Amino acid sequence: MARLDHDGLVAAVSAAVDASPDPSGNADLVFANGSIVVAAQPGDLKAAFKRAKRIDGYRWVAINREDLFGANPLSLGSKAGILDAKGRVLKNADSPRKKV
Repeated sequence: MARLDHDGLVAAVSAAVDASPDPSGNADLVFANGSIVVAAQPGDLKAAFKRAKRIDGYRWVAINREDLFGANPLSLGSKAGILDAKGRVLKNADSPRKKV
C-alpha cells in the first residue's frame, strides 16, 4: 500500500473501523473502541503521541504501516495503541486508568 497523506489516512481509517470526526476536537476520529489521532508523516509521530496522552479512555494513533519502527518507541508510557490504514492493530492500547 502506498504512503497516505493525512486526509487519505483519515479516510482509510474511518472506513476500516467505522470512525467519525471527533466533535470535541481532542482527537481526529472517534469510534466504538476509543479515540484516534492521525500521524501521516514520521515527523508527526511525536506530537500525535503527546496529543493522545491528554485523551481520556482508550486512545489510538493511526500511522502508515512503514512508520511502525519510529512510532513504537514513542508509544511507550503513553497507553496509546497503534493502528494502520486498514484498521489493523499494530500495538494494543493499554487499559485507561480509573480516575480517583
